[in-house]
Amino acid sequence: MPILSPFKSTVLLLVLLLSSCKGQEDKKAAASENEEQVLVPEITVAANRIQNYLPLLQDKRVAVVANQTSVIFQADGYTHLVDSLLNRQVNIKTVFAPEHGFRGKADAGELVKDGVDTKTSLPIVSLYGKNRKPSQEQLSDVDVVLFDIQDVGVRFYTYIATLQLVMEACAEVGVPVIVLDRPNPNGHYVDGPTMLKEHTGFLGMTQIPLVYGLTIGEYAQMINEEKWLEGDGKADLTVIPLENYTHASDYHLPIRPSPNLPNDTSITLYPSLGLFEGTHINAGRGTEFQFQRYGASFLDSTQYNFDYIPQPNFGSKHPKEEGKKCFGKDLAKSERMNAVSLEWILDAYKNCPDKSKFFRTNSFTKHAGTPLLQQQIEAGLSEAEIKATWSAKLESFKKIRKKYLMYN
Repeated sequence: MPILSPFKSTVLLLVLLLSSCKGQEDKKAAASENEEQVLVPEITVAANRIQNYLPLLQDKRVAVVANQTSVIFQADGYTHLVDSLLNRQVNIKTVFAPEHGFRGKADAGELVKDGVDTKTSLPIVSLYGKNRKPSQEQLSDVDVVLFDIQDVGVRFYTYIATLQLVMEACAEVGVPVIVLDRPNPNGHYVDGPTMLKEHTGFLGMTQIPLVYGLTIGEYAQMINEEKWLEGDGKADLTVIPLENYTHASDYHLPIRPSPNLPNDTSITLYPSLGLFEGTHINAGRGTEFQFQRYGASFLDSTQYNFDYIPQPNFGSKHPKEEGKKCFGKDLAKSERMNAVSLEWILDAYKNCPDKSKFFRTNSFTKHAGTPLLQQQIEAGLSEAEIKATWSAKLESFKKIRKKYLMYN
């Protein structure tokens, strides 16, 4: 099983101090002797800034919205936020679990059940299933809600929908919300089609682009100040910020944020290959290279020199095209993306002999946020032509986004 890149507490960069030696060998040698190591400041996640939020929890009844990524980093690894808070005598009443569950083991879309955490004996309340928003009863014995989940900056990744519904529930009953901020590995750009109001839902609750370029803390403030909560409500919101983070930071996630995003490559490709979720094409689920390849048994095999067979595995009990030889492309060596790419979905559609087998229209519309993208692909528009239709709404969103940027 592939694992994520190890957490980089400090990155050492070798900087060559070269003078304009004009080709003189003695000056080149002198420059080599002047090599030095420059320390790049460590990105500190908000969970590690305990002194900033612990006073807000003392003598309070606390609910925590968390999953396997909710950790405090240490020199020799990490501890879970919930465990650390319990050790500090914080009175945690409930843990709310998002999609994939508290320990992150459920498939995408799989019902997450209520239960009890075997390690802490705390009650676990699912926010993925019939109950996606905390009820007034579930918040009746809570003084504050602490939210700490690693996001990946893609609209249809459901953790931001959970955030919005938690904020909405808390606003309705007057319970404060504290968001512990974490870096966005896709936070360095804004791109993709913008969600249309009539298609909003759990895969996109607000009219934002596919990739929105905000940390989860910045996005929480946007939700609040733009009055996107039901009834124009407003949560009592506190965001604990990151240290030493910028939107240009190339952040390596130490823990997979969900079962089918195993590494940096899958996370950077997810905005583009995630669109395959609304089609019958397999995007690597059922392999060890989720969101790093795509293919299907019904694509034209003569157009591809790569194939694979999806099988049930961790994170995908019943992958699309299970047990079938899929013809497609291997993207595991891709570099960090700076835009949403339509290259691969256009390629797959072009090489699908029976076009009726391609789209799952309702699901694709929910992922794209608009029915227009499917119509454009079916009409044979190029990537450049499609992207040109995104521009106006992207520019409009960037103006709103600018108001909520907490980091350079």
